[in-house]
Amino acid sequence: MGKEIDNSHFRHKDFQAFEQRLTRETQLLAEWFATEQFQDKGRVAGFELELWLVNRLGQPVPENAAYLARSESLGLPMVSELSKFNLELNTTPRSLSGAVLSQMHQELHDNWQACRSLAQTLDSELMMIGILPSLAEADLSLANMSEVKRFRALNEQVLRLREGRPLHLNIEGREHLRTYHLDVMLESAATSFQIHYQTSPERSARAYNAAHILSAPMVAISANSPYLFGSDLWDETRIPVFEQAVAAGGFTDDNGCEVGRVGFGCSYVQQSLFECFERNLERYPILLPAVDDAPAEAMSHLSLHNGTIWRWNRPLIGFDEHGRPHLRIEHRVVPAGPSVIDAIANAAFFYGLVEAMSQSDAAPEAALSFEHARSNFYSAAKHGLAAQVMWLDGKRVSVYALLLQQLLPMAREGLRLLDVDACDIDNYLGVIEGRLRNKRNGANWQRDYVARHGHDMSALTLAYHERQNSGAPVHEWSL
Repeated sequence: MGKEIDNSHFRHKDFQAFEQRLTRETQLLAEWFATEQFQDKGRVAGFELELWLVNRLGQPVPENAAYLARSESLGLPMVSELSKFNLELNTTPRSLSGAVLSQMHQELHDNWQACRSLAQTLDSELMMIGILPSLAEADLSLANMSEVKRFRALNEQVLRLREGRPLHLNIEGREHLRTYHLDVMLESAATSFQIHYQTSPERSARAYNAAHILSAPMVAISANSPYLFGSDLWDETRIPVFEQAVAAGGFTDDNGCEVGRVGFGCSYVQQSLFECFERNLERYPILLPAVDDAPAEAMSHLSLHNGTIWRWNRPLIGFDEHGRPHLRIEHRVVPAGPSVIDAIANAAFFYGLVEAMSQSDAAPEAALSFEHARSNFYSAAKHGLAAQVMWLDGKRVSVYALLLQQLLPMAREGLRLLDVDACDIDNYLGVIEGRLRNKRNGANWQRDYVARHGHDMSALTLAYHERQNSGAPVHEWSL
């Protein structure tokens, strides 16, 4: 979805031409899987961080075009997002071993400081948070959509699939929020920290299934989005917001469950990640039929179509500098923030867990049904560290106890298997342990602050921003 398209309006022949190319590329991808064409360069780590551009009162500022014009001249790795008050910061892919975590931390810290300094030249600031507490529904208008053709096309095609029906946001949490919206701008209320994990072809299916199983504890430990439009909803309200903001063109799975374009999916993979791309072709209507002249080997149509299906764990086909393909998993359940070190700790925790789980003797997906993994995820998104989940031993357990007693040691072992430096393991998993010991992730801190100081979302935003800029992890933030 990062690639710009030439047109924002399409005709029937565009859909036909795109489907032909998508079918050919999917057939070629099947051949690549069958003949083992994917490169194996070991585990590779990376991430994308979505940000908010705000003013000194903590209100969103729709000026990302001016910001990006200046960031390009400074060489900052940033791109546009759906709204004019959101941006995305990318990172350098790194071999997942040695001092990788501290190197990622240093790069993100340096880029974050440079990005903040640039924002200040525009009399604004940057924030990393799942949902900006001060955001108003009126901010989510088409006037604040970025001037990018693919976003205009996305809006038009989603409404086409919905036959013009408005999008309905209906979230029952600690409070109940219901509203209707006439465009896809609701999606821009939610910002993420998307963790990328490149793995070997033979382990990719196990890793992908493990990422699904781990989505519940990952969203519980990292939750940072309790408020939307002033309503106290889920611990990670970003999950239902995104799912309902692009509710178009899904399908009903074999168990009668509705599967949307944004969602947890419908099953584990059995043999390979190709099953996801095959399902993309067979089950999901084409959303952006932007045809190009690239050869089938570039997988441009397959990648664009895959980019319009927002699984919380998304398989990706990537290419190295020589054009050779590799397999990558994008873990999308983690929100942005609360601080730089928190973000790297979240990545470290995921990398350790997925490595340990995918290398276990017994396949964990054989011990936990996909339906339980899915219900665990939504329970954890709603209740955070207070959630109860079904685990691999068939018992229902507190996700808090699971994280502290089983998953923290498992992540440590997984990072050891990756030969990550011991000091990095201690440092970043120490942040996760600190959150657990203090029972404080970003969502808990926000609610505790409101409980003490009152329901003023602007004050909460400014207090959060001040503590974020201190660089301290959230479990050490004062009230």
